[in-house]
Amino acid sequence: MGIFDGVLLASDFDNTLIYTEEALRSGTPVPGLLEANRQALERFMAEGGRFTVATGRALAAFIRYADKVPMNAPAVVCNGAALYDFTAGAYLETAMLDGEARARGQTVLDHFPGMAVEAYHIDNVIHAVHPNDITRQHEHITKAAVTEAPSLLEVPLPLGKLLFEAEHRDLEAARDFLTAQGWAEDYELIFSGQTLLEMTAKGANKGGMVRRLASRLGISMDHVYCVGDEANDIPMLTAAAEGFAPANCVPAVRESGATIVADAREGALADVVARLEAKYR
Repeated sequence: MGIFDGVLLASDFDNTLIYTEEALRSGTPVPGLLEANRQALERFMAEGGRFTVATGRALAAFIRYADKVPMNAPAVVCNGAALYDFTAGAYLETAMLDGEARARGQTVLDHFPGMAVEAYHIDNVIHAVHPNDITRQHEHITKAAVTEAPSLLEVPLPLGKLLFEAEHRDLEAARDFLTAQGWAEDYELIFSGQTLLEMTAKGANKGGMVRRLASRLGISMDHVYCVGDEANDIPMLTAAAEGFAPANCVPAVRESGATIVADAREGALADVVARLEAKYR
């Protein structure tokens, strides 16, 4: 029996497990997993713990990194719209957008010239309408090329997520526009970065899917721990027995009550595992 039998640890990927912000802004290569994080996660799993990534990325945007991360549990992808088992090569759970999401998303684009949207199809394809510089930066760090479409109405269903891309003030205006139309109550609208606004089905967030994963694994939420740096991580940070955040996290995450650990550039996950070792020994 290991000390972490019956314990689940879920971590955000970008700027938590691996610091990708510099690569996003400068176009430099995405760094590898810090050796301190790797060793800590391997210790955690060797003691019976279950570790996974919970990312806003679509499967297509994370799959090229999955084999570089030691995991022994299915991953939460698409900001909680899906649960994917890399061992089986199959989705275990999905929570798709409704059929009206495309038309509503296109209405947003029509009202905000210059705004782009990525539409995440369940068949591992990312479509983009009006791609902009932010889209191209996103392609760089995900290593997943988008398939361009002239309109969201021409993007095939089913879709797990819409990702609006623009400057933050424009995304705030788009969120307010969706709310004014009465549509916000049908979706999760969460910022995953200053230039990224996520739109998923109501209840389809990282917290909800981590709960489903824990249930599948037979793990009590009293022994579920989550780590993340952005606003879209808050639902899982607050659902966990304890939520952790790297020192580089956004103010909203600090205000959520998360325990602050080392910066993502300095081994945030290694710090988290060390704290859990002290707690469970």
